[in-house]
Amino acid sequence: MISRRQFSQALAVAGVAAPLTATATAHASTPAWGEIKQVRAGLLNIGYAEMGPKTGPVTVLLHGWPYDIHSYVDVAPALAAQGHRVLIPYLRGYGPTRFLHAHTMRNGQQSALAADVIAFMDALGIRQATVAGFDWGARTACITAALWPQRVRALVSVSGYLVVNLRQNQEPLNPQAELGWWYQYYFATERGVKGYTQNSYEFNKLIWKLASPRWEFDESTYAQSATAWKNPDHVAIVIHNYRWRLQLAEGEHRYDGLERELQAKPVISVPTITIASDFDGANSDGAAYRAQFTGRYEHRVLDGIGHNVPQEAPEAFTRAVLDASR
Repeated sequence: MISRRQFSQALAVAGVAAPLTATATAHASTPAWGEIKQVRAGLLNIGYAEMGPKTGPVTVLLHGWPYDIHSYVDVAPALAAQGHRVLIPYLRGYGPTRFLHAHTMRNGQQSALAADVIAFMDALGIRQATVAGFDWGARTACITAALWPQRVRALVSVSGYLVVNLRQNQEPLNPQAELGWWYQYYFATERGVKGYTQNSYEFNKLIWKLASPRWEFDESTYAQSATAWKNPDHVAIVIHNYRWRLQLAEGEHRYDGLERELQAKPVISVPTITIASDFDGANSDGAAYRAQFTGRYEHRVLDGIGHNVPQEAPEAFTRAVLDASR
């Protein structure tokens, strides 16, 4: 395991700034990426931030729920300083990303989000990219690497191999582990839909605190991300995502072929670094998913860090992206 001090020293040697330590209070800053761009890609008009030289190796950074592109406010400029062209799209249901047609199903299933990434790359004329993420973003990055390996130069995934196997997902966990997924069961009810619609600001702040109990983010940092949840499709995408995982909601037939491949638990052959943190608990050693990665591989453990790794430990996340894509 590489310590946070070693990460910081390595980044300093490489010329990468490490502005936020694991124990520091996070303060909102003006994002260095400036104006948000838009591109029509597949079913969506995707809002995204871009940094770095146009000719550099491309890195696509994917956020999770309930977060947004500001999770990469420190990682993106550090990668750009190392010559990477950094792209940070808002997922469907977040920020300025919009569906092109009102009748399109507001679908949050896993393969739909990964298909969005490929459509995004196609729209920008990108043949290959390093993909990196956490939470929904890690799952999406894993699926992209598993199903379209020719499009992925390297992968960085927080919490490892997160592809949802619907059959296995019906098996109960121990009571303590089930307690951690309380919000998924809440979202399975109409009361949960109303509650999340009415209280998303307070609800998501609670998730931030539970998922990252040592992260001392301030109100301005949180409010900066919270604007992304005002998207008119946000609630529908979140609810469908979690109901689909529990087989309480159908997906779309257009993704049936992709889902059949994913239910077979495809291995990931591209160069990969997985990151575990305190959030992963007993699975932090990565043993449970090691066999799913067949290419060049490394697993790193960050003690004292919660779920939002790129914002809590940006220097470690940046180092992982640089090392995976070398």
